[in-house]
Amino acid sequence: MTTKKIAWAITGAGEKIEKTYETMLDIQEKYKNDVEIYVYVSQAGQQVLKYYQLIKKVKENFEKVYFEKNSNAPFLAGDIQMHKFEFLLVAPCTSNTIAKLASRIGDTLITNAVIMGQKSQVPIYLMPVDFKEGVTVTKIPNGNELVLELTKEDIDCVRKVGNMKNTTIFEDVDGIYETFENHFKG
Repeated sequence: MTTKKIAWAITGAGEKIEKTYETMLDIQEKYKNDVEIYVYVSQAGQQVLKYYQLIKKVKENFEKVYFEKNSNAPFLAGDIQMHKFEFLLVAPCTSNTIAKLASRIGDTLITNAVIMGQKSQVPIYLMPVDFKEGVTVTKIPNGNELVLELTKEDIDCVRKVGNMKNTTIFEDVDGIYETFENHFKG
């Protein structure tokens, strides 16, 4: 049986990064005979993985890990356009990435790849860390809590991106599992 390739992009979101990493490992194990995961990390994502002491673990546990140099290096957007991947998953996805997508700004590796994927009819899946308006509490790398207020403007961008063609947005890692189940009937 031929394995399918998927692109999993990580942005600079600390919120949900630890749970996302655990999910990546679980998905990789569950679908090891069906799926090859290519990990793409934004510049900010690289910083966040370092802060949460996950960068070494990602490198050790995934064979294909690429770090952003600029919006076209590595050439993820081209590989997405040429349908080399079944889909592009961005998890976790920062509010900055969502805002850029809402405004169609493709000036990073990940925003460029998402926009090109949308145009090329490649399924795009996003797990934004800011999903509902209101107050949320997150943990920072030292274990302390940080209280954030998610604004109407933040959530308006999430809704706008969620209404774009070939794009699915979900709130938590359950959406990641559903995405893989739907594509690979694991």
